[in-house]
Amino acid sequence: MTSELSTDRGRAKADRRAGILQAAARLFAERGYNAVSLEDIGGAVGVSGPAIYRHFANKQALLGAILVSVSEGLLAGGLDVLERESSPPRRLEELVRFHVDFALADVEVIRVQDRELSSLGDDDRHTVRRLQREYVELWTGVLHALRPDRSVDELRVRAHACFGLLNSTPHSTRPAPAIPDDATARRVLEQMALAALRA
Repeated sequence: MTSELSTDRGRAKADRRAGILQAAARLFAERGYNAVSLEDIGGAVGVSGPAIYRHFANKQALLGAILVSVSEGLLAGGLDVLERESSPPRRLEELVRFHVDFALADVEVIRVQDRELSSLGDDDRHTVRRLQREYVELWTGVLHALRPDRSVDELRVRAHACFGLLNSTPHSTRPAPAIPDDATARRVLEQMALAALRA
C-alpha cells in the first residue's frame, strides 16, 4: 500500500512538472520570457506561484529545463534513427520525418528557443549548444555518407539551412496557418527538405 501511494505521488509530481513545463513554454512563446512571472505560470496550471519552487529553483531554471529537454530529445531521436536504419538514404528520410514531427508538435518550444536562448544560465546555455552541435554533426555524417564528394563544411551548412526550413512552423503554420492542415504541412516540409538536402 505504501509503495502504491509512493508511486501515485511520484506520478502526480511528474505530471505536475510536465504541466508546468508545457504552460511555461506556451506563455514564454506568447508573451516572451521577461513578461511572464512564476505566478502567471502557476495560475495556468492551477497552483500558486511559490508552489513551482517545489519543481524548479527559479524561472531561469524552468526555461533551462524546457530548452535542455528539447535538445536532448532531438539528439536522442536522431540517434534512434541511426540505430534503426542502416542505409544513408533511409537515414536521411527518417531524420527529416523525425524532425518534421518535432517541428509540427512543438511550435511553441521552437519560438521560445529562437527568442530566449540568451536568457539561459551559462551552464544550461552551454549544454543546449553542445547538444545542438551533436545533433548537427549527426545529420552532417549522414549527408557525408550520401555525398562524399562534398566538404563537411558545406554539408553542415546544408543541415543548418534545413533546420531553418523545418523550424519555420511558428511562421508557416501558426497562428493563422498558410497551410490548412498538418498532413499538408508535413508533406510540403518533407519534400522541400529532402529536395534541398539532395540538391
